[in-house]
Amino acid sequence: MPYLKWDEKIITDFSEPNVAGMYSRGYLFTRLGKGIMDQTRSARIDLSKFELTSENRRILKKVGDIKPKKVSLPMPPEKYDWKIAKMAKDFYDTKFGPGIMSAQKIKEMITDETKSNFNRLLTYSTAVRLQSTEVVPQHVGYAIVYSVASFMHYSYPFYDLNASPKDIGLGMMIMAIQHAKDVGKNFFYMGSLQRPSDTYKLQFHGIEWFDGKKWSGDIEEVKRILASNNINQP
Repeated sequence: MPYLKWDEKIITDFSEPNVAGMYSRGYLFTRLGKGIMDQTRSARIDLSKFELTSENRRILKKVGDIKPKKVSLPMPPEKYDWKIAKMAKDFYDTKFGPGIMSAQKIKEMITDETKSNFNRLLTYSTAVRLQSTEVVPQHVGYAIVYSVASFMHYSYPFYDLNASPKDIGLGMMIMAIQHAKDVGKNFFYMGSLQRPSDTYKLQFHGIEWFDGKKWSGDIEEVKRILASNNINQP
């Protein structure tokens, strides 16, 4: 399925006020190149209205002791691990089909600030005790994000499909949302709403979506749009 895009702009002003203004008009950073932003049916959470539901808490309980940690991007070459890109490629190949995401593109987004718009890597890990009694982190998932004082764009999550607990994907997102609220951000952007399967993004308190002109809280309307599977419908 093609990606829903109503407009595209390339920015050269990367100041927070300018970028935040673009996001408020439905534009999102893409992986296509530095400064490239697409206007789409963006989904975001107004964090002043967000609180964990009983279902959110149930998911967090299921993922156990997995904890997120922020790493600034670009990552220095000596700290980059090829296993990160391999995990991402295996994830996207399995979940969305071959060719959707390459290992080279993941490495580029993590290490090359001249080509990437993203400035944080969320790492999700659990503590593993070795026979020597040493405790080391075992990385089970990552998310490539854009994060500034006023908002976070949770953009490219991926995780180990073989070693991760059930519902880890949703758990990772919930942990990121709660972190963004805890540190005082105003909004949490979750990408676009374009496929019927995207309805999972609508479960959160404070959710709203960009209809092409304004932000709307009418969840039933966007559910009808997604159910129609008409990608170009505003």
